[in-house]
Amino acid sequence: MPLYEYECRSCANRFELLVRGREQPECPGCRGSELDRRFSVFAARTGGAAQTAVAQPMASGGCGSCGDPRGPGACSMN
Repeated sequence: MPLYEYECRSCANRFELLVRGREQPECPGCRGSELDRRFSVFAARTGGAAQTAVAQPMASGGCGSCGDPRGPGACSMN
Protein backbone atom coordinates (compact mmCIF):
# COMPACT_ATOMS: atom_id res chain seq x y z
CA MET A 1 0.00 0.00 0.00
CA PRO A 2 1.94 2.99 -1.23
CA LEU A 3 1.70 6.45 0.25
CA TYR A 4 1.48 9.05 -2.51
CA GLU A 5 1.58 12.84 -2.56
CA TYR A 6 -1.01 14.59 -4.70
CA GLU A 7 -1.99 18.09 -5.79
CA CYS A 8 -5.62 18.78 -6.65
CA ARG A 9 -6.14 20.54 -9.99
CA SER A 10 -9.37 22.14 -8.77
CA CYS A 11 -8.31 23.73 -5.47
CA ALA A 12 -4.47 23.33 -5.53
CA ASN A 13 -4.56 21.43 -2.22
CA ARG A 14 -1.43 19.33 -1.63
CA PHE A 15 -1.81 16.21 0.47
CA GLU A 16 -0.56 12.68 1.12
CA LEU A 17 -2.81 9.66 0.74
CA LEU A 18 -2.49 5.95 1.36
CA VAL A 19 -3.80 4.21 -1.77
CA ARG A 20 -5.19 0.70 -1.39
CA GLY A 21 -5.61 -1.58 -4.37
CA ARG A 22 -7.56 0.06 -7.17
CA GLU A 23 -9.00 2.88 -5.05
CA GLN A 24 -9.42 6.17 -6.85
CA PRO A 25 -8.00 8.95 -4.67
CA GLU A 26 -9.93 12.14 -4.08
CA CYS A 27 -9.01 15.51 -2.61
CA PRO A 28 -9.87 15.79 1.09
CA GLY A 29 -10.55 19.52 0.61
CA CYS A 30 -12.97 19.67 -2.32
CA ARG A 31 -13.56 15.96 -3.02
CA GLY A 32 -12.22 16.48 -6.54
CA SER A 33 -10.77 13.55 -8.45
CA GLU A 34 -8.54 15.47 -10.90
CA LEU A 35 -5.24 14.98 -9.13
CA ASP A 36 -1.61 15.19 -10.12
CA ARG A 37 0.75 12.76 -8.41
CA ARG A 38 3.80 14.57 -7.07
CA PHE A 39 7.31 13.33 -6.58
CA SER A 40 7.95 12.65 -2.94
CA VAL A 41 11.04 12.05 -0.91
CA PHE A 42 11.13 9.40 1.73
CA ALA A 43 12.57 9.82 5.17
CA ALA A 44 15.28 7.50 6.37
CA ARG A 45 16.70 7.36 9.82
CA THR A 46 20.46 7.41 9.75
CA GLY A 47 22.88 7.39 12.61
CA GLY A 48 20.58 7.91 15.54
CA ALA A 49 22.00 7.20 18.99
CA ALA A 50 25.14 5.53 17.65
CA GLN A 51 26.09 8.62 15.66
CA THR A 52 25.40 10.87 18.66
CA ALA A 53 27.61 8.73 20.89
CA VAL A 54 30.49 9.01 18.44
CA ALA A 55 30.09 12.76 18.09
CA GLN A 56 30.19 13.39 21.86
CA PRO A 57 33.43 12.92 23.76
CA MET A 58 33.46 10.17 26.35
CA ALA A 59 33.78 11.29 29.95
CA SER A 60 36.97 10.16 31.62
CA GLY A 61 36.78 7.84 34.59
CA GLY A 62 34.63 5.04 33.24
CA CYS A 63 30.90 4.89 33.71
CA GLY A 64 30.55 7.80 36.10
CA SER A 65 28.87 5.82 38.88
CA CYS A 66 31.65 3.56 40.03
CA GLY A 67 34.59 4.54 37.84
CA ASP A 68 34.80 1.18 36.04
CA PRO A 69 37.31 1.74 33.19
CA ARG A 70 35.34 -0.55 30.85
CA GLY A 71 32.75 2.20 30.37
CA PRO A 72 29.00 2.66 30.79
CA GLY A 73 27.00 -0.44 31.64
CA ALA A 74 30.07 -2.56 32.42
CA CYS A 75 29.60 -2.82 36.18
CA SER A 76 26.78 -4.30 38.21
CA MET A 77 25.79 -0.89 39.58
CA ASN A 78 24.02 0.08 36.34
